[in-house]
Amino acid sequence: MTGLPSCIAAVGFCILLVIRAEGIQTGQNPDHMLHGTGHKHESRKPGDGPTVAPEDAARFLSCYCSGHCPEDHKNNTCETNGQCFAIIEEDENGEAILTSGCMKYEGSHFQCKDSPRAQTRRTIECCDTDFCNRDLQPTLPPPMDTGSYFGSAHWLAFLISMTVCCCTLICITVVCYYRYKWQTERQRYHRDLEQDEAFIPVGESLKDLINQSQSSSSGSGLPLLVQRTIAKQIQMVRQIGKGRYGEVWLGRWRGEKVAVKVFFTREEASWFRETEIYQTVLMRHENILGFIAADIKGTGAFTQLLLITDYHENGSLYDYLKFTTLDTQSLLRLAYSAACALCHLHTEIYGTQGKPAIAHRDLKSKNILMKKNGTCCIADLGLAVKFNSDTNEVDVPLSTRVGTRRYMAPEVLGETLNKNHFQAYIMADIYSYSLIIWEMARRCVTGGIVEDHQLPYYEMVPAEPSFEDMLEVVCVKGLRPTVSNRWNSDECLRAMLKLMSECWAHNPASRLTILRVKKTLAKMVESQDIKI
Repeated sequence: MTGLPSCIAAVGFCILLVIRAEGIQTGQNPDHMLHGTGHKHESRKPGDGPTVAPEDAARFLSCYCSGHCPEDHKNNTCETNGQCFAIIEEDENGEAILTSGCMKYEGSHFQCKDSPRAQTRRTIECCDTDFCNRDLQPTLPPPMDTGSYFGSAHWLAFLISMTVCCCTLICITVVCYYRYKWQTERQRYHRDLEQDEAFIPVGESLKDLINQSQSSSSGSGLPLLVQRTIAKQIQMVRQIGKGRYGEVWLGRWRGEKVAVKVFFTREEASWFRETEIYQTVLMRHENILGFIAADIKGTGAFTQLLLITDYHENGSLYDYLKFTTLDTQSLLRLAYSAACALCHLHTEIYGTQGKPAIAHRDLKSKNILMKKNGTCCIADLGLAVKFNSDTNEVDVPLSTRVGTRRYMAPEVLGETLNKNHFQAYIMADIYSYSLIIWEMARRCVTGGIVEDHQLPYYEMVPAEPSFEDMLEVVCVKGLRPTVSNRWNSDECLRAMLKLMSECWAHNPASRLTILRVKKTLAKMVESQDIKI
């Protein structure tokens, strides 16, 4: 395993730290430096060599000795080439004993300072005149508090060393374990996919696979095994979009174009929610983005969360309206298809294989895609809310994302929305839908006049409005997007203005339901003899 050398190095490092910490705590015992300890010093004779070391110099200082007298002492007198000393120390019974003697030259300056961490209580004093130590009266230091010793810098260094070692070893162990586990899972994942390579026969198109799954299963999408196989076989062509959730790529599966939404790892909750919503029973609808597959792909250094859907080359409604104008028929076709999609989402289908009611919560022109036939489809269901009528519970996603501030309903901005009441989310969608209709209507040509494409409230708030900006405009001032005078002179735009005004009412209860909007638009489509 690649982490094994790291573990060995960490263990060696920890041992060095502990040894060093122990070494710091250990005080040196100076007794080997004192004459009269029972060990004779083998000194060199001056005539043995041309150079005389300091410790071999002739003795010239006489000292009084008691308790530390060498073997050659006479009448409690000793001689040294170093210094005289007196030392007081505490014996095993806690009694103070005063002794004195001669100290060798070697290390005498250092030894006379003694060690502050000696293991017994003692004090040593030195002097350098004959018999000067007879008058020395060293005193014992105050008793050392055990708690203060353990709270000392040396003990703290020891504790820190041990803590660092333990934490390092634990971290390395955990990293090694999860790396091993990740590699094992990855190998097993790729082994499973290799076994599934031949699962989809050559010649089967995505449309064929989806039609088969719709007729032979519960209508909740392709089997998981098929989805994983498709995800592995997709070839990424180029990036075609990027948002706060991740990136969108154009991909190819056996020559067919698909859109691949690659979520950032931090957006796992959004990926999971969108995948869950798309695979809801009876979710598939011509005006809701066609779901193909979802999978988690490990690429070595990081993980990709993939959502594979139909590809629409015209892009989003936002992009389409920037460069394309509409006539009355195109406007009604777009508005009606968006209403059909929202109506399918909001409607609960009862039965053993029923569909729950769903609220989108992030409707905007960038989340609606243009189809080749002039209709549109709703996408981006990462914030969607489901309603279970059997338990009367609102299933809100765990994602930390919130909707787009510019399209938020007054009750969302004012934080008065009842989160436990599903109808409140439905009505917030209706408000957002009305702003999208306003964007469409601006691009409808009447009498040779048309406005350029703008986002709602473009002249009232900054390009990236804050929550407070929108709250001030929508709730406090009660303003709504402005309309041109030409709208009142055209029958279709006048009807659309009435419709959107009833959808962006401040009071949610006063807004139209999406079913009523759909029926109203259906009548207008019929009167214009438009084929949807």
